[in-house]
Amino acid sequence: MSDQGRRRLGVLIGVGLACGLLPGITLGGAETVDAVLAVLMAALAMTVLTQVIFIGPSGRAPLSALLVLGLAGFVQDALIWWLLSWLGPKIGDLRVEGLATILLAALITRATTLLLSQLSPAAETAED
Repeated sequence: MSDQGRRRLGVLIGVGLACGLLPGITLGGAETVDAVLAVLMAALAMTVLTQVIFIGPSGRAPLSALLVLGLAGFVQDALIWWLLSWLGPKIGDLRVEGLATILLAALITRATTLLLSQLSPAAETAED
């Protein structure tokens, strides 16, 4: 799987975990289809915005670079979740309530994205 594919999968898993675990994220509608569509809309918005403005390592990175890029990516994800809290009721039945929920959702999303990007196979170097 390519690095871009791992990032997309990380965003999808992170959004799904955040929507499932955090009590401040409400998926509207009593039907399962509505909840799934709300999660998919949030994941689509997160994926598109994180691909347009990508902040993070491409492959494995040293810990210091990973911390700096992780912090910048966390801010980016928090801003996207804030945007989703505003757009959610307009594009689907997704409600994100409170700053703490936005920050926790951003932390979950960025952690899964970084985790999957660091699980890439080590690049092999040619020894002469």
